Amino acid sequence: MAQNSAGALSRLQSQKTHLKSIRLQYLLLNSHCFCLLKNGMGLIIFFLCAYVPKTEAGRCKWEEVLQDLQAIKTSKDIDVSLYTANADEDEECQELVMRCFFLETEVIFQECRIKNCSKTQDVWNIWKNGNDSFEKNKLASTKSEKCKECEEYEEKNFTEFVQNFEKVIQRDCKHWSKRHKLVKNILT
Repeated sequence: MAQNSAGALSRLQSQKTHLKSIRLQYLLLNSHCFCLLKNGMGLIIFFLCAYVPKTEAGRCKWEEVLQDLQAIKTSKDIDVSLYTANADEDEECQELVMRCFFLETEVIFQECRIKNCSKTQDVWNIWKNGNDSFEKNKLASTKSEKCKECEEYEEKNFTEFVQNFEKVIQRDCKHWSKRHKLVKNILT
């Protein structure tokens, strides 16, 4: 129950941050700053304001998923083989890799429901946070020839799956951190 409350509070804070972003955009458009949009720098600032603040300031959108992965990684009652994307896939395949991990998390969740495992809530949180993020941001990458479908990856045990999932999220958060710092430097 406490995890649900924490997740709900986190989503509420994220929504507030997004609303603040929208309010900032509205103020920019309806103020004398509208003339900024006539030059390149103004367009860059507007784009960054519209794109970046969709996550809480200073936090990667996958931080909660990473915490839940930490909680389930030592589980002894989850015993499944899962399609496991490589942690070092090409950057342009990142979204498809993330989607694959979240799809396989649903497999873990179904297994946990059947076996009544102790980490069912944590697995549900991972799947829900990932699904919400993809729904909210309507991510839709175009499949490159070098990107694999989820079923093309090797099946690995639960431990290897979680290790690769963590590496992929950490890499994505590192890229997010770099983009966030760049935006802060431009805006200050």
